[in-house]
Amino acid sequence: MAAPRGVPPRPLPEPMADDTTDKPAPPSPPPPPDGAGELIPVNIEDEMRRSYLDYSMSVIIGRALPDVRDGLKPVHRRVLFAMNDLSNYHNRPYKKSARVVGDVIGKYHPHGDSSVYDAMVRLAQPWSLRYLLVDGQGNFGSVDGDMPAAMRYTEARMDRLAEELLADIDKETVEFGANYDDSLQEPLVLPARFPNLLVNGSSGIAVGMTTNIPPHNMTEVISGTLHLIDHPTCTVRDLMEFITGPDFPTGAFITGREGIHRAYETGRGQITVRARSEIETSKKGDREAIIFTEIPYQVNKARLIEKIAELVREKKLEGISDIRDESDRQGMRIVIELKRDAISQVVLNNLYASTALETTFGAVMLAIDGGQPRTLNLKEMLDRFVAHRRDVVTRRSRYELRKAMARMHIVEGLLVAQDLIDLVVSLIRASRDPDEARWGLMNILSPTLYEHERFANLQRIDYAKAKAQMEMLVSRARNEEPAYQGLAHKYEGAGFSQEQAQNILEMRLQRLTGLQREELFRELIALVRDVARLQDILANELSLLTVIKTELMEIRERYGDKRRTEIIGAVDDMTSEDLIAEETMVVTLSHTGYVKRSPLSEYRAQKRGGRGKTGAATKEDDFVSKLFVASTHAYLMPITTKGKLYSLKVHQIPQASRTSRGKAMVNLVQFGEGERLAQVLVTRDFPENRYVFFVTKKGVVKRTDLSAFDNVRSSGIIALGIDEGDELVAVMITDGTKDILLSTASGMSIRFPETEVRSMGRQAFGVKGITLDETDEVVGADVVENDSAILTVTENGYGKRTEESEYRQQGRGGKGIIDIKATERNGKVVGLLQVKESDEVMLVTNGGMLIRMKVREISVIGRNTQGVRLIALENDQEKVMALSKLPEGEESEEETTPPAEVAGATDVAAEPSASEPAASEPEEPTEAPVADEGGGSEEPQA
Repeated sequence: MAAPRGVPPRPLPEPMADDTTDKPAPPSPPPPPDGAGELIPVNIEDEMRRSYLDYSMSVIIGRALPDVRDGLKPVHRRVLFAMNDLSNYHNRPYKKSARVVGDVIGKYHPHGDSSVYDAMVRLAQPWSLRYLLVDGQGNFGSVDGDMPAAMRYTEARMDRLAEELLADIDKETVEFGANYDDSLQEPLVLPARFPNLLVNGSSGIAVGMTTNIPPHNMTEVISGTLHLIDHPTCTVRDLMEFITGPDFPTGAFITGREGIHRAYETGRGQITVRARSEIETSKKGDREAIIFTEIPYQVNKARLIEKIAELVREKKLEGISDIRDESDRQGMRIVIELKRDAISQVVLNNLYASTALETTFGAVMLAIDGGQPRTLNLKEMLDRFVAHRRDVVTRRSRYELRKAMARMHIVEGLLVAQDLIDLVVSLIRASRDPDEARWGLMNILSPTLYEHERFANLQRIDYAKAKAQMEMLVSRARNEEPAYQGLAHKYEGAGFSQEQAQNILEMRLQRLTGLQREELFRELIALVRDVARLQDILANELSLLTVIKTELMEIRERYGDKRRTEIIGAVDDMTSEDLIAEETMVVTLSHTGYVKRSPLSEYRAQKRGGRGKTGAATKEDDFVSKLFVASTHAYLMPITTKGKLYSLKVHQIPQASRTSRGKAMVNLVQFGEGERLAQVLVTRDFPENRYVFFVTKKGVVKRTDLSAFDNVRSSGIIALGIDEGDELVAVMITDGTKDILLSTASGMSIRFPETEVRSMGRQAFGVKGITLDETDEVVGADVVENDSAILTVTENGYGKRTEESEYRQQGRGGKGIIDIKATERNGKVVGLLQVKESDEVMLVTNGGMLIRMKVREISVIGRNTQGVRLIALENDQEKVMALSKLPEGEESEEETTPPAEVAGATDVAAEPSASEPAASEPEEPTEAPVADEGGGSEEPQA
């Protein structure tokens, strides 16, 4: 006979008599330890060092830095855990913020209430957190920096996403520790079903270190984590295929990827963030406005607008007429109204350069890892999270397996009890108390049961029948689930376990129905399957990782969204040029080296023969010698009499009024000793397939690759070699395929293919381009294209336009052909230009007068002619010094003021002087007969 299970219940004890003896006195307190009250001298330096180290470690570990596993600082973790204690879930009513703060302070966080409330408020601000963890109701502040309402007014509850951080915390998944007074237990880390540190980021200042982790997109981070689980040996660059960069809650742009790469690979990097803007035009079309709809992360909108207004008042920002904040519930909208003449892109660049509309986010990926602060790269952060989830899922599986096994044991007992229900009921009814009933159930299958005086009259059990019923239960269960191993508790010769017996005693009578029995059986099968699944997770690494991946994909599916921050190509560091409007300028240089620029818009086109406008004030011994038109963003390259080339931008030349003198060139470019300005080269860039063509006074020509001048030292570089007594008179940019036309002071010209001049190095001297008479010299040159015309201008203000086809091509080095008659009326030739019907040109005199005229007003006449008057000169001493062609697309209004109304003015048309031809002289050109091209004194041949 088997031994009885358990111990039979003892008789109830007799009531105790009243004890009238005196209770012993409480023990006296122990004596103080040895040395109590003794003063021990301590070195103040050692004590300060030790105390400050303790303080700094407390701040680093316990306050300022987040844990790499759940991405939370202690205060945020305690806020969420306290809300969990309060059952303050996303689907429950809001609770007063003061209630939550009070629980946090009283139970877990012995610090000021304002710091706890501020921490909770940040979790509810959509401009601070990419994915909210607290759902706030009431005034929780604004992006303008407004303070939230007091905690007694606002209400809060956990956001649904926050519950994912706390999921399974009641399943022994994380370590708990004592709170500050050892009265409660609090989690040292949350289970965190998603990588919160990367998703929401963190910032904090500890002692001697700081952290500043940017937020990221949930979809991208989880995709990268899944890739890391599948490919543990992947690199940071591999992960960046999925995690492209930070994703700020305020949107905006990230410019360039270099800072992102550095931050992800080393844990530190500078990320440039720029506001999102668009340009709107007014309904009238006469004004533009810059609209900002997204600003950089952590920028205070109100202070940003105040800063812009302050810069406008101080005239550090120009072109802005009004600033408005039109933000509402639909989104942010900052409106910057521009003045009529403002260029929107220039104003926008100034705003980016001068305000927080473009900021730098200094990423520092510092977090607590293994109890120590560490700077981690992207892969290390995800590795730590995966390891944390591996530990959480393992601990949860062990907990659930233990619970499932215990429940399966109970369900088996309930099913057996239903098969023995008559005996169970009789036994319970015969028992004096629960303890006796429990003992009877634990021995229900043992003959010992019937030896007890209370159970001697019970109907004896048919052991064979009972065993057969148990075997039927096991057989059915195995048919449903082959993994079932049989009854976890063997009933042979004994009875139910203590846990089963207690559960039977607590069972309600409704569980005795047939339907309830079937439900218990189904529960048993489900438990068997759960046990098998959990055992597989604990035994199989692949199954464990599959669970982690499945839960991550569920989070991605439920909470993933599109990026808010767009990553664009790198924007080069702004230079002064980015802040200067691109505008066409008229640049003049005087004989003594003064230079200035004036907007082309100040010179309106006049009729041919007009007086012009004052373009520069000059001294008696000075005069304007050169003129050209160029963009403010173009390179201006002065070339000196010694062949050295220097470089500066047109916008670096001081802008001055038409009538001012300008600034000395030597103050802008440091010429060498004995050097003076000879010519100027103007270009926007330095492509490989372009050339610089030089022409000297003595007819020497040279061609050099333009790319040879793209890097000019401040001290200049050699551009060409020049013989003693020679001087550079023309420089131009060519493509190497056109013809070159040279013009001399006596009216001769020669046209030859550019290919006849091979490309030479910078220090070469060049080759002969034209053969000159002893008293003649080259005064100008230009590139000739088909179907164009040649404009030739003389010093006395006359000129003509001739079809290029009349200038036949000759061999380089010849004497050329007659271009224009250099008569006493015309004077010497000043220069020539290739022009088209739609072009405009400008002339400048040594007296500083400029005239702008349309080419179509100059008649097309033959080559060997005198031409027509282009500008009316004031006296015999005033001469035309230079001419220049305006860039294509420059439109102008014609000067329409009648000459009679402005006679005698210095900047408009005037009466001709006595030295000029009489008014009766015909304005139409008179062509002289042209000698036969086969010979003749007027047309020397090469």
